[in-house]
Amino acid sequence: MKVVRSPLFYVGDKYKLMGQLVELFPKSINRFIEPFVGGGSVFLNTKANEYLVNDIDVNIINIHNTLRKFDINTLLDKLSQIIYNYGLSFSFKGITVPESFKKKYVKTYYAKYNKIAYEKLKNDYNNNQNNILYLYILLIYGFNRIIRFNASGLFNLPVGNVDFNTNVYNALKNYTEFMQINKISFKNKNYVDFLNEVEYREGDYIYLDPPYLISNSEYNKLWDIKKEYDLYDILDDLNDKGIKFGITNLVNHKGHVNEIIKTWGKKYKIFNINSNYISFNDNTIKTDSKEIFVTNYEECI
Repeated sequence: MKVVRSPLFYVGDKYKLMGQLVELFPKSINRFIEPFVGGGSVFLNTKANEYLVNDIDVNIINIHNTLRKFDINTLLDKLSQIIYNYGLSFSFKGITVPESFKKKYVKTYYAKYNKIAYEKLKNDYNNNQNNILYLYILLIYGFNRIIRFNASGLFNLPVGNVDFNTNVYNALKNYTEFMQINKISFKNKNYVDFLNEVEYREGDYIYLDPPYLISNSEYNKLWDIKKEYDLYDILDDLNDKGIKFGITNLVNHKGHVNEIIKTWGKKYKIFNINSNYISFNDNTIKTDSKEIFVTNYEECI
């Protein structure tokens, strides 16, 4: 299958795993339900009649709801104007880093070139956080494209060695086209509240990619052992109601083992996923991690 990338792509998303995951999803899905949607790589590559997705991070949902409002040409015009105004590099439009920068800063020339403009944009966004397109551009040019705010509520991601290139444009084009032809609803709730409010129907399928208990990324710091147990209790209840689900999780990572899912998963079907899990803190380091996919149904595509 041809896998499309989310315009919110970041280190650790499920983009590279979709070729494996869709083969393990049910053959037919009426509503695709995703409590931990993140950047959206999974729903963008899953065929369903309807999509009901959620994330507890209000910024993620705000970005989704903002990007979905535009066709690709209108969106590109709006983003281009902001990029031009701040003087960021824009390789998609042929505005590249001077050769002198490339020679002097061989591996970091985008970061060196864009730093001042990026900091100005970040400061302006933090002074008025209503402009979600500002936030999106900060992610495009930011380090590892992570949504990160400090304790004072200020966006504090440093500039990255990236810019708006053809890959970003293609991701936005695929995303806006998907939004125009599909029925999708975004929610911003705790995943428990989100799942409790769903009125389940025949053909529903729930895919979960929760925070990983044994990984130390920023996203996973909100998770703990109690929440891990609570999640599996909820999935057991859904199974008792005859609702299909699939969940990905790490079972081994940097010498740590998630014994909770290893034990719980034995009552269902377990598939090994070839993930080559990459560290959020250093995206050049591949770990000795093992990821699994657990389902409560038999048929797959």
